[in-house]
This record gives sequence, C-alpha cells and structure tokens, in this order.
Amino acid sequence: MRMQKSFEESLAEIPEGQYAVGVSGGADSVALLRLVMQLRPDVGVHVVHLNHETRGKESEGDAEFVEQLARKFSLPHTMLTRREMKPLMDNPPTNKSALFRAMRIELFSRIVENYGLDGVLLAHHRDDQAETVLHRLLRGSGARGLAGMSFESRQGSLSMFRPLLSHGREELREYLRSIGETWREDSSNQSGKYLRNRLRAILSVRPGVAEGLVGMAERMGDLRSWARANAPKLVERFAMVELAGWPRVLALESARAWLLARGASPSLLSGDVLERFVQFATDAASARRQVFPGVLRVVRRRGWIEAENYR
Repeated sequence: MRMQKSFEESLAEIPEGQYAVGVSGGADSVALLRLVMQLRPDVGVHVVHLNHETRGKESEGDAEFVEQLARKFSLPHTMLTRREMKPLMDNPPTNKSALFRAMRIELFSRIVENYGLDGVLLAHHRDDQAETVLHRLLRGSGARGLAGMSFESRQGSLSMFRPLLSHGREELREYLRSIGETWREDSSNQSGKYLRNRLRAILSVRPGVAEGLVGMAERMGDLRSWARANAPKLVERFAMVELAGWPRVLALESARAWLLARGASPSLLSGDVLERFVQFATDAASARRQVFPGVLRVVRRRGWIEAENYR
C-alpha cells in the first residue's frame, strides 16, 4: 500500500492552470473546491453544477447552495439543468446513469472549450475508488478495469484530474468542519435500490476489504502502465500475426489503443469488447467483418485488418 499523502501533497499534483470544478453541493466536491482555493492560489477555478432534476426541491436546493457558494467567493460559475442540457447532445444514451454521465462530460467539455480552460477537477476519493473497483470486480472486469480511476484521464479532448484519490470520505468532512464550511447531503445516497449504495454500505462496515480493493487498484494500475508502455503498436492496417503470441494483457492494450485511434469512446471499450477484437484479429475462423464502438466496422482480408467507417 502506498504512503498516505497530505492534502498539500495531493493538491500539488494539479498542473498550474485554469480549471472547471464539478461541484454538486456534497461534502466531497465542496472540500475539493475549498482545498484548491486554500492550497493552490495559482490554480483558477470555474464552478460547474448540473442539476439532474431527480429530487425535486432537494435538487433545486443543491443548485442554490452551489450558486451561493460561488458568489460568496466571487467565482465564475455555470449552472444548468438536465432539461437545458439534453437538447445540446447528439444521440444521448437511453440508460439513465449513462445519460447523466454523458451530460456531465458534455457540459464540462463545453465549459472548458468556451472559457479556454485546461481541464476539469473532480472530487472522486479513496472510498469512491474502493466502490468502483468492487463494482467492476462483480462485473468481471479485467486488469485494466480493476485499476480503477486514475489521477488523470481523458475523454476525447477533455482532461480530467482527480487529486483526492488518496483521501477518504470522512477525512474530507473533517476538513470542512475544521474550516466551518457546510455542505448538502443527497438523500438518494441512502436508497438501497442503487447498487453503488449497497456496495458502499458493505464496505463501510468492512474497512479492511475497502483497503484491499484500493491496494489491488494500485497494483493493477502499475500493470496497466506497464502494458501501455510495452504493448505492440498497431498501424492503421496491420497483419493478423502482429497480435498472435503476445501475452493477453498486452494484446488487449494494443486493441484498445487501436480502437481509440479510430474514434472509439473509452467508456465503451469494455473487457468483452477488447476480447472480441483480439479474437477477431487473431482467429481466421471468426466473422471477417465486425462492428466495434465508435461507429466502426472492421474487416479482415487475406490476413490483414483495417477499419471501414460507416453510419
């Protein structure tokens, strides 16, 4: 297990610049905002809040709280609702969770582009990491998925940073209490109908399991970094033999990089998708033309693999 960081050490990892900060009104995002303001005067922030309109007056109260917080510190801010965001999206997902995530990414992307910002800061923390890894473990994720969330990631051209991954939920609340800052509690977090809430309840009474999951994520992250550095690089049109015989973890990383370069969304490249691509690219008995995420059709001709864009 890696050494516990101080808030100063964690916040120092944010590159100097101007960032959107996603603030829901909950303790985690409020703590992130206040920590950046306190510890990184060289980092400018633009507060962003998306009202998902799922909890009536409570959702409206969250939005009012965030706006008042931004105004108290004279911070630029953007407040939008789900109804305002949905018309701005092309082909929005039908799944509610996927839709809300896509809306947040779309909003962050627009704010970053419109205001010339360097990326977005997100408040995911150590407990979120444990829940994420457990969720992916139950879904049968491979090594890449079990690495969990990383400090820095990209969604298209959008850079996202998570400086609080070394800190727990209660540590963030203790910090807010120490500076006399308030926050909002989301009542839906207590509902047992959501899987993540059920996983959170399990881990809250089994801290050893949570620590083990975080430790596994760190080791899987090291493996992911090694695979990224050592996986064979595939050109636009490559021969089947180029993936044959490689360790599975490297072949899957090569498949992921190739599909990303062809326009696939990282969120759609599940372990099953990558496994299917490797089988397609190494097994002549598989269907010679297949569809992969990114509106991408891939064809195998006489031992060669190449993409055919289609709609």
